[in-house]
Amino acid sequence: MASSTKFSLLLFFFACSLFIQGTLAEVICENLPMNLCAFAIASSGKRCVLEKTKNARGEIGFTCKTSEVVVERLSGYLETDQCVNGCGLHREFIGLSSDVFISSEFTAHLCSPACFQNCPNIVDLYLNLAAGEGVSLPILCQNQKENHRAMLTILSNDGARGPVAAPLAAPTPTSF
Repeated sequence: MASSTKFSLLLFFFACSLFIQGTLAEVICENLPMNLCAFAIASSGKRCVLEKTKNARGEIGFTCKTSEVVVERLSGYLETDQCVNGCGLHREFIGLSSDVFISSEFTAHLCSPACFQNCPNIVDLYLNLAAGEGVSLPILCQNQKENHRAMLTILSNDGARGPVAAPLAAPTPTSF
């Protein structure tokens, strides 16, 4: 009796696993709507990218394409709105440029605990982008935190310091 119960239970779990596998959809970049494309990873492990297209009438549109960039650990992943917003990004993201690291506002969003500790896909993307430019994202984030702390220290000491007086210039001789 006990063995028949175990067998039934095992058969039930096997049937459930087949059902769950059948209900999980494969992520294919070309099938994603525009509002889910940016920061998605296909089931193949390749990043999805939003590309601008022009049709025969010259109208501009957008399509989701599969890039050649492979992500090792996150295949079949759709980024959450919480991460996109928390990292200071938007879904209509087209292209990728290291110029974003110049913006202290962007770096503050990316390096914030809400993003850096909770959004591994976005952090991985920008970690690789920074590394391609010879920059360490963790060091960039550390510098951003230290600069922020220094600014808070200055501002908390009775506000920002006043203007520094220039040394008085020596009088110039005048001729009469």
